[in-house]
Amino acid sequence: MYRPKDTQERILHRLKIAQGHLKKVLKMVEDGEYCIDVIHQSQAVQRALAESDSLVLENHLKTCASDAIKNGRQKEAITEIMNVFRKS
Repeated sequence: MYRPKDTQERILHRLKIAQGHLKKVLKMVEDGEYCIDVIHQSQAVQRALAESDSLVLENHLKTCASDAIKNGRQKEAITEIMNVFRKS
């Protein structure tokens, strides 16, 4: 999959943010921190992952899916993308 340098950097940045939040969640649980604080931190992980998913999907639509549609494989491209959302 082709990813412009800036897109890849943005994806990596969001994933590293998620990783940092997850490490914090693990530490908070180990330390027996207040449940609501753990949930807030966990939600931050989920938001960061959702944002990285959005960036990857946007790139896929602009590159792989677009190329497939241009080459007459629109049904295949649409099915592939719809399957991602059906798994959610």
